Amino acid sequence: MSKFRDAARNVTNLPRYTKIILAIIVDVGLCILCTWLAFYLRLEQFISINDIRFLAALISVFLAIPIFLISGLYKTMFRFGGLSIFLMVFMAVFAYSLLYFSIIGIYVIPGIPRSIGILQPILLFLGVICSRIFIKFIFVHSFENIKNKKKILIYGAGSSGRQLFSALENNAEMQVEGFLDDNPQLHKQKIFGQTVYNPSIISSLIVKKNIDLVLLALTNITRQRRNQILDNLNKHKIIVKTLPSIQEIVDGRITISDIKDFTIEDLLSREQVQPNEDLLSKNISSNVVMVTGAGGSIGSELCRQIVKLKPKKLLLVEFNEFALYSIFEELKNYQIIEIVPLLVNIQNSNKIDEILKNFKIDCIFHAAAYKHVSLVEENICESIKNNVLGTYTIAQSALKFNVSNFVLISSDKAVRPTNIMGATKRLSEICIQSLYHNQSHHSKFAIVRFGNVLESSGSVIPKFKKQIRNGEPLTLTHPDVTRYFMTTVEAAQLVIQAGAMADKCEVFVLDMGESVKIIDLITKMIKLSGLSIRDSNNLDGDIEIKVIGLRPGEKLYEELLIGENPQKTNHEKIYKAQDPYISYNLLKPDLNNLFMLLENNKVLEVKNLLSKLVTSFKTNSKIIDHLYRENLKFKSKKNLSKKNFN
Repeated sequence: MSKFRDAARNVTNLPRYTKIILAIIVDVGLCILCTWLAFYLRLEQFISINDIRFLAALISVFLAIPIFLISGLYKTMFRFGGLSIFLMVFMAVFAYSLLYFSIIGIYVIPGIPRSIGILQPILLFLGVICSRIFIKFIFVHSFENIKNKKKILIYGAGSSGRQLFSALENNAEMQVEGFLDDNPQLHKQKIFGQTVYNPSIISSLIVKKNIDLVLLALTNITRQRRNQILDNLNKHKIIVKTLPSIQEIVDGRITISDIKDFTIEDLLSREQVQPNEDLLSKNISSNVVMVTGAGGSIGSELCRQIVKLKPKKLLLVEFNEFALYSIFEELKNYQIIEIVPLLVNIQNSNKIDEILKNFKIDCIFHAAAYKHVSLVEENICESIKNNVLGTYTIAQSALKFNVSNFVLISSDKAVRPTNIMGATKRLSEICIQSLYHNQSHHSKFAIVRFGNVLESSGSVIPKFKKQIRNGEPLTLTHPDVTRYFMTTVEAAQLVIQAGAMADKCEVFVLDMGESVKIIDLITKMIKLSGLSIRDSNNLDGDIEIKVIGLRPGEKLYEELLIGENPQKTNHEKIYKAQDPYISYNLLKPDLNNLFMLLENNKVLEVKNLLSKLVTSFKTNSKIIDHLYRENLKFKSKKNLSKKNFN
């Protein structure tokens, strides 16, 4: 067997023209063989090849080879081909058969029966098909170790499932063992030679066929139905992966043959509402738009959605060089739109003024912020500078240069905050409201508040996925922790629509649906990865869930409203909040004092002033003491180093 594989590899490594010559020689042999077989079937006896019968074979060769060349039969790599092999060969042989029958059957050559003109093309079609199938299977199997292939079931026997099967037909890592489908009319039927099974017998199929993986090819079902299917699959120790969505394929971000891990949004119960196209395009189309934090999770998705709405110009403002490079490289293919990447610190008021003045911005989406709770807790001054001073700077410039629309991306952590990040977002909201109401102008401001975004840089979901891949314990802060979740695409679209509904300076709250218990999410992630939970009831499980306790400033439950009775808007997923703010005359002195303290790195004083400005901010005194001690250590080390230097 090894000698055969070596021979197959040698043939495969030959130059292309050499392989074409070999294929032509094979087809010449088939023309002669099929002519002889046609005479045998017609005369019902073995005959010798005389001059007349050889003429029939010669005509076959001189017709078939040129037609096969013209039809591209010799340019096709049949070992990578699928069902298209049959169609291509049929079309080539059909064209050949018309000419061959015209010469043999209509023109009439003495000594050659007319029926040869029909029998020979049929035999030649079968011969060519068999030779190509032989090439496909013999050569493919010579390179692959079938035993190492993952055996899979495709859930969904519709068009998506059939496309997925075709894409996997030549896959070196996966072997399809059948289809699963909820339609009883398809059960026990055959598709591409594979049986369609009832999903209720999946447990026996897993054992009988040694199934390693289930691929979901269900692109047109509701999320509720998808959740039911996932819950059923959760009962079995099987890995689940999913087919890309149609939107991803249309956007060109992924191809139909790509298969990815299960998506967390599939585990959520909320349905995504189709956006209002008028609201989406209102502030974007034919306008100059600027996005700050353009390389971040929300900022980059905002940019992706904005370019589809055809603005006149899109400015990407980002302080992180690699993040700016990444999003610019992704978007620069939109050639009809001018995209300008700007490496800028949003705290630089002179630079921001220069940008707004020169580019004449119509709409700003301010997404730039430090949002990792634990990092912000350890870097208070820099975080307040970025989140508060940066927002204040851009809002001032927007009013100064009459920007029509300004949208601040806020967070649910701004509601009764228990951590610095939430407090900075709430103070940012207060600054925006105070600035807006301090003077008369024509600008419209909007503050959009929502919860966690799936797969964002600040989300725990990527962390859980990494822990599962590495076989590490999944770290959960508390068994009762719940969070709101939303996809990045939906969040970006709703932010754009909320901004378009602004009339003065409103606070908009996005409907995040029902909150999700994190431990339930973790459990589903583990099971859909084909693993089991290791606990006191299952000591042989794969992944342990480790409760590590709430982090400083972390809540058990997140909120979206400060006040009560949110007002409905024209969009069913967007509400208007009624939140208090501080007048600019009262706020301004404290802000000046805050910015001065930030420059001098007065951590304890900064935090006390932050607590004064954000009255709902409730913190842990131990954290203050810890930061104060750390600040004293930093100062003493700094003074000591100066003495040593002197």
